[in-house]
Amino acid sequence: MNLFGQIIALLVGLIIGGIIGFFLARHFMQKYLKKNPPINEQMIRTMMMQMGRTPSQKQVNQMMKAMAKYMD
Repeated sequence: MNLFGQIIALLVGLIIGGIIGFFLARHFMQKYLKKNPPINEQMIRTMMMQMGRTPSQKQVNQMMKAMAKYMD
């Protein structure tokens, strides 16, 4: 194989590796975020109380549904 063929093979390998790496990283990140959500009910309740509101359980549930919909 000549030098030109080796360079092309290297570039194709790097591009394919980058694409595979991107999708693997995306899959593992989504799995991690589903297992360990970045926000929970206590955080929502604390945030609303800091804004001067006393949240009901219904409001907290609505916020959790909105966050879950955003994460999917």
